[in-house]
Amino acid sequence: MAFDRELISNGNPMEAIVGFSRAVRVGPFISVGGTAPVGPDGKTVGIGDVAAQTRQCIEIIKGALEQAGSGLHDVVRTRVILTDIDDWKAAIDVRKAYFRDVRPVDTIMAIDRFVNPEWLVEFEVDAIVADWKF
Repeated sequence: MAFDRELISNGNPMEAIVGFSRAVRVGPFISVGGTAPVGPDGKTVGIGDVAAQTRQCIEIIKGALEQAGSGLHDVVRTRVILTDIDDWKAAIDVRKAYFRDVRPVDTIMAIDRFVNPEWLVEFEVDAIVADWKF
């Protein structure tokens, strides 16, 4: 069975420079890559506030999923990547507000830093297009 492939962009100029997509849909499966807390102006949203940054990441992801014909209700996995593991609760409280009923599997991890030191969190998800016709 062959699936079509759709690249989802949110207009980030780094997509063309680095060679990545915000999300990729292959058939009914969607992967959304590491999403940083960046506003439409290209600046970091919520400097110093992991909850605000998490919310921004999820809102960007929501837009990418909707472009791919899906939505937050179809997320099957989330990955929360933090620079300080002690921020996990603040990030998860925001995640929970979006996914309380969906209850996707989750991974929480910490790293040393992101490309931009203002970023406290990045978020990734995998989702499906629930009404996909095979």
